[in-house]
Amino acid sequence: MNTRRWVIRRKAEVVAAVRGGLLSLEEACQRYTLTVDEFLSWQMSIDQHGLAGLRTTRIQHYRQ
Repeated sequence: MNTRRWVIRRKAEVVAAVRGGLLSLEEACQRYTLTVDEFLSWQMSIDQHGLAGLRTTRIQHYRQ
């Protein structure tokens, strides 16, 4: 799947698929052309801030 723009729902679905065992981290990164760091940042954002943490406009706010 060639994804140019990642919406919150799609990021959350990929994280949920890895957590639920439907995909391994390596499979998800390869399939969606992600780096491990990128995936882990999504996962950490969800853990710390819920889905709102995945908003790219909010990342700078949360990082401060």
